[in-house]
Amino acid sequence: MNLKDSLLNRITQTAGQCGGRPCIRGMRIRVTDILEMLAENVSATEILEDFPDLELADIQACLVFAARRTDFPRLTA
Repeated sequence: MNLKDSLLNRITQTAGQCGGRPCIRGMRIRVTDILEMLAENVSATEILEDFPDLELADIQACLVFAARRTDFPRLTA
């Protein structure tokens, strides 16, 4: 298993938690929340200060998760 795959193990989806949306390690911190904070130029350091249960690898896992969700073949005409 490579590093990216091991990071993805940090992302969980549970039917009764956060509407089944992807979360980090079973916590009620959604992947989308972290991605939106990064998009708003909140630094990883600030996120980790605000969410002391998170680890840097959790933030990296969110980025890998998003990258994998957007990696699809280009349609040709």
